Amino acid sequence: MTGASSGIGAAAAVALAREGFSVVLGARRLDRLEAVAAQCGPAARALPLDVTNSDSVDAFVEQVPEARVLVNNAGGAFGRDTIAAADVEAWRRMYELNFLGTVRVTQALLPAIEASGDGHVVVIGSIAGFEVYSQGAGYTSAKHAERAFTKTLRLELLGHPVRVTEINPGLVQTEFSLVRFAGDEDRAQKVYEGLTPLAAGDIADCVVWVVTRPSRVNVDEIVVRPRDQATATAIYRRPE
Repeated sequence: MTGASSGIGAAAAVALAREGFSVVLGARRLDRLEAVAAQCGPAARALPLDVTNSDSVDAFVEQVPEARVLVNNAGGAFGRDTIAAADVEAWRRMYELNFLGTVRVTQALLPAIEASGDGHVVVIGSIAGFEVYSQGAGYTSAKHAERAFTKTLRLELLGHPVRVTEINPGLVQTEFSLVRFAGDEDRAQKVYEGLTPLAAGDIADCVVWVVTRPSRVNVDEIVVRPRDQATATAIYRRPE
């Protein structure tokens, strides 16, 4: 499980542990990761992981000789720049984190996942992987790339004992917007004003459901949004 120190990753790790999975949690914030691992039971392990760093990924994988399920959850957005005013460095960071991070971890763990005889790669994508919106091209481009990777992986693993699933949430109230807006709590909160967003646990439920289907069943994709959201930009907000 990547990006497991908070939000969807933390919720999914706890939910999978409750289903009897022995979970290995990876993230950069080791103190928070260890707190999540404590909720997962004595079999859970918390290991430092920076998916944007190949050496960190290699060190993580060396400590995971056996794996059946990989949940690629690490990701995030930085800023809401127009293309004309793009912070190219921030866009590069998003590409490294959302796309290349998923590539690195999947590639490194794929031999062990296939060797399990009943493997599963789950990618936590986003509706931003197939929609676009103004001032979001840096993030949507990275998520489109991640989606293309996931669909290609599904094709390349056809006939192998590995399932591939993409889960694409809409608005989920986590630290996502707080990170995107560089810690500006007021701006982050406005994203969810007047609507009832999804919770991290809703996405964790999706993860548990897909990985506990019979091995003959490949759930290719789940798109899950709040009832108040029809697209990335079509959102119903209740008047104050």
